[in-house]
Amino acid sequence: MAFLIDGTNGNQFPTWATSGRPTSPSLGLTGYNTSYNQLEVWNGTSWELVSIGGGGAGITYSATYLIIAGGGGGGVNGGGGGGAGGYLTGTTTLAGGTTYTATIGSGGTYGSSSGNNSSLTGLTSAVGGGLGATRDYGGSGQSGGSGGGGAGALGPNTGGSTAGSGTPGQGNTGGSGTGDLGGNSAGGGGGGAGAVGTAGSSLLGGNGGIGLSSSITGTPTYYAGGGGGGVTIGGTQGSGGTGGSGSPGVPGTANTGGGGARGGPGLSNGGSGVVILSLPTKNFTGSYSPAPAVSITTSGSNTILTFTASGTYTA
Repeated sequence: MAFLIDGTNGNQFPTWATSGRPTSPSLGLTGYNTSYNQLEVWNGTSWELVSIGGGGAGITYSATYLIIAGGGGGGVNGGGGGGAGGYLTGTTTLAGGTTYTATIGSGGTYGSSSGNNSSLTGLTSAVGGGLGATRDYGGSGQSGGSGGGGAGALGPNTGGSTAGSGTPGQGNTGGSGTGDLGGNSAGGGGGGAGAVGTAGSSLLGGNGGIGLSSSITGTPTYYAGGGGGGVTIGGTQGSGGTGGSGSPGVPGTANTGGGGARGGPGLSNGGSGVVILSLPTKNFTGSYSPAPAVSITTSGSNTILTFTASGTYTA
């Protein structure tokens, strides 16, 4: 692992893959990481990628993004499923030397709150998913990235209840709820990024709307599915839509923006959001923080930054 100096053919740093990094590096040790196709240096605490012409003032380059907001909390009792967090994807231009802040929205709490927005500097925010309605005289689901499902009414105030609407370009509406004179109710499913939530009927809770698949990380993955609608005792709760949504007894999955499904205290919470950036590895500066909140992977000729908590990247 020697540093080679050749006045004719240039200088050569030692090379290693991420899995084969030196186990006891000394301060300032520098080598070429073949996993990232970039130089990196040991700063005494962690490995830091070294930018050589990748960024800096005056440099611009294109990056693909995926922004998912936090999912809405599910309703209580025979309540509606929480709506999925807003789903936004596209391309943007990053300017060298500029620091971009990723803000990750938390999921909503069952019975009380919608999800929170996620954002990336310079881009439209993804809107948090709507709260699912609680079974209380036909309460309505809240609007959001995707709308929360409606709830069934308590007898004798029977009939359906309305669902929340989604944000255009980010998600879909939830399903309505229903109830009868016996006090039975079935909540509608929360809307998902890819489809509306279905309505509750008789003793069958509505299903959450399916999410959308993205291959930004190199692996097709569904995000932003709606939570399943709840029912009173003796019925069948609706299933969550594919994409991190809550199914019976399971909260929305973290960092997918899934809506919560009725299933008991704490189990109806929405899942937190995520921000993902894909940019050319040749332009990756290695300047990001905090390290635990950002995972770095590669896919082909691109480097992928996945923010699971709020952080920054300097282009």
